[in-house]
Amino acid sequence: MIFDFLGDKDKAVIAMCHIGALPGSPLYDSDGGMDKLIEDAISDIEKLQAGGVDAIMFGNENDRPYVLKGTPESIAAMAAVVTACKPVLKVPFGVNYLWDPDASVSIAVATQAKFVREIFTGVFASDMGIWAPDCATPSRKRRNLDRQDLKMLFNINAEFAHSLDQRPIELRARSAVFSSLADAILVSGPITGQPADRSDLRKVVETVGDMVPVFANTGVNIDNVKDVMSIASGCIIGTHFKVDGDTWNPVDGDRVKRFMDVVNSVR
Repeated sequence: MIFDFLGDKDKAVIAMCHIGALPGSPLYDSDGGMDKLIEDAISDIEKLQAGGVDAIMFGNENDRPYVLKGTPESIAAMAAVVTACKPVLKVPFGVNYLWDPDASVSIAVATQAKFVREIFTGVFASDMGIWAPDCATPSRKRRNLDRQDLKMLFNINAEFAHSLDQRPIELRARSAVFSSLADAILVSGPITGQPADRSDLRKVVETVGDMVPVFANTGVNIDNVKDVMSIASGCIIGTHFKVDGDTWNPVDGDRVKRFMDVVNSVR
C-alpha cells in the first residue's frame, strides 16, 4: 500500500489539475475571472477521472513568474477554486501552491485535501532567486491543526533551480526522510514536463524505497511510463495529459485513457 487514501492501488498515477493564473498574477484572465478558473478546472477533472487516474493534485502552475511566498489573494483564490471543484471529485486530491510550503499546507487544511507536494528542504539557486524553504513551519502547522494524516510529498530536486547542496541526491533523500519526516520523495527533471534522470530515480529508490514511496515527479509519458513504473512507486503527471502535450493546454481525455491503459497493463 502506497498511501491509505489510495487503498490497494499499486504504481499510482497522480494527475495534475493545473489551475489557470490566479488573481494578482500577471497572466490572470480578469475577463473570465474566478468563474472561468473553476469551469476550466472542472472540465479537466472530468476528463482525468474518466480516463482512470488514481488521484488529482491541484496546482497554480500558471502563476508565472513564480513567487516563494504566496499572496493572500492568490492563496484565497486557490482555496476557493479547489472547494468549488470538490462536488465533482471522485478520487482523492491534493494541492501544491508553487512555491510556498506554508501556503500549500494551509490550503490543504482548508479544503480537506489528502496530500501536499512542495519543496520542503534544501537550498537552491533558482529563477526566483536564492531559495531556502522552511520545512519546520508547515510541519508544525499540520500538527497544530490536527491534520497528522495529511501526507507531505517532498520534491527534492526542484524544477527551475539547481541545488546548492553538494550531497548526492540519494543522501539528500534519506536525510529528508530522517530529519524532516517526509511521507514520500519526488524526483524531478530540470523543468516542468522534462523527465527525471533515470539513474537519480533508481538511486533514490534503492536508498529510501523501503521507508517511503518514491515518485517520478515530471516528464512521465506513454513512451517511458513502463520503465518509470518498474522503478518508482508511481508518478505525478501533468504535461503529457494535455492537448498536444503542451503544459498550458486543456486535458486531452484520449491521451489520459491511452496512458492509463499502459499503466494498468503493468500493475
